[in-house]
Amino acid sequence: MKNIEEYSDDELFQIMRSKKGLHDAAFGEIYKRHSPRVFAYCKRFLGGREEARDIFQETFISFFKSGEQDREMTNVPAFILRIARNLCVNALKNKNMKFVHVSYEDFMAFNEEKSYEGDEELLDLINNALDTLPDKYKEMFILREYDGLSYADIAAVTDETVANVKVRIHRAKQKIREILEPYIKEIDKM
Repeated sequence: MKNIEEYSDDELFQIMRSKKGLHDAAFGEIYKRHSPRVFAYCKRFLGGREEARDIFQETFISFFKSGEQDREMTNVPAFILRIARNLCVNALKNKNMKFVHVSYEDFMAFNEEKSYEGDEELLDLINNALDTLPDKYKEMFILREYDGLSYADIAAVTDETVANVKVRIHRAKQKIREILEPYIKEIDKM
């Protein structure tokens, strides 16, 4: 028998659904694997740590309850992010808020899997450029560039077509390039 860490996400979901001996451990392993990314996503989406924590908890409660339904699971990370996204969108609608930006440093505090080095000034410029993007572009850009999701996963999370996802990410990158171009030229002169 394999250790719980050796199972794939889809296998863990099936174990979690079985309500047999390892179902709590299966849920715990899924939580351990995906909670940093989900919390970072909620925090980026909502901005406030308390609001993000509430939605984060609701996300995993909803995910756990989804195990009671008869469903085929093929992409656990995308499914969890979709739950988080829907809860975040509803929270914003209820508070009449706008999608906000969390600093790169805050994001990295919750996503230690990747390590980036770079000029703080350039990171600030990129963050400022992100703030100017329309919400529909910003979210998809962040899911792609910060979370490393595939176009198909982003489409699943946002309920868009893969073609729309690609277009919006391309437009986001174009807009960021346009915004950063004068600053990059200035840096090159130095």
